Amino acid sequence: MIGFKKKKIGLFGGSFDPPHRGHLEISKLAIKELSLDHVYWFITKKNPLKNKPFFSLAERIKKSKFITNKVKKIKIKFFEDTIKSVNTVDLIKYLKTKNKKNTFFLIIGSDNLVSFHKWKKWKLLAELTNIVVFSRKDYDKKAKKSVMMRQVKKITFIKNKQINISSTQIRKKYKKI
Repeated sequence: MIGFKKKKIGLFGGSFDPPHRGHLEISKLAIKELSLDHVYWFITKKNPLKNKPFFSLAERIKKSKFITNKVKKIKIKFFEDTIKSVNTVDLIKYLKTKNKKNTFFLIIGSDNLVSFHKWKKWKLLAELTNIVVFSRKDYDKKAKKSVMMRQVKKITFIKNKQINISSTQIRKKYKKI
């Protein structure tokens, strides 16, 4: 019988509104530092903790595929219609039913670590995945003092160069046009 190889999968979710060089660089660094087989970008219709997206889902998926087209280990995914949920914990549970052998790494910025305790079933989510945190300007000190740091022991911080770009900055430029 042929068995499936255990894979290390990075999960990088968000609205990607729009995707940019920072998302790409973080993904490439995660692949390198964690020896990941793939990084899946899970694009959400709407982040439950944010306002309505600026770009349509179709535009964000198209832009994400374009920006990642030269990095074969990055895959663009959309599962909300399949799993009938926008919550990361439901996505992880779904993925674990598909291949129990895989190890999942949830890739987030230090800004998300600050508010992680507001995510649905965040403690379960931390049990089901390895939390990997990348630096975000002005958030690292807050992240180190977050609820997550007091409650969860398996959090990996990866040092990255500060990338002075954000989706918010890009949207502001579009609004001026």
